[in-house]
Amino acid sequence: MSLKHVYLVFCLLGAALPLSQFVPWLIANGADLPLFFEQLLANPISRFFVFDVVVSALVLITFIIVESNRLPIKKGWLAIAATLCVGVSLGLPLFLYLRQLVLDEQRQAG
Repeated sequence: MSLKHVYLVFCLLGAALPLSQFVPWLIANGADLPLFFEQLLANPISRFFVFDVVVSALVLITFIIVESNRLPIKKGWLAIAATLCVGVSLGLPLFLYLRQLVLDEQRQAG
């Protein structure tokens, strides 16, 4: 299995696992933002994960912007959108997949 296919598998997992928890919550509670943030920040361990994910997302978005300018990655914005809509678990492997496509193309061009 090539590296780009591994990244695609991680994209599937990175979307399916978080959404398998969020979609049922959304169906049960609707777009209740006060409840969402109340539960999200309910205790120190949940805040630990919130802060970790927010910092990771900021680092990833910075990396996507810098790397997309360094390499001709035209669809890097898709990974930013995936990060903001689903999370780092989808945005990172999606960007690595897009980046690998460019690297493979450059390698083949010689």
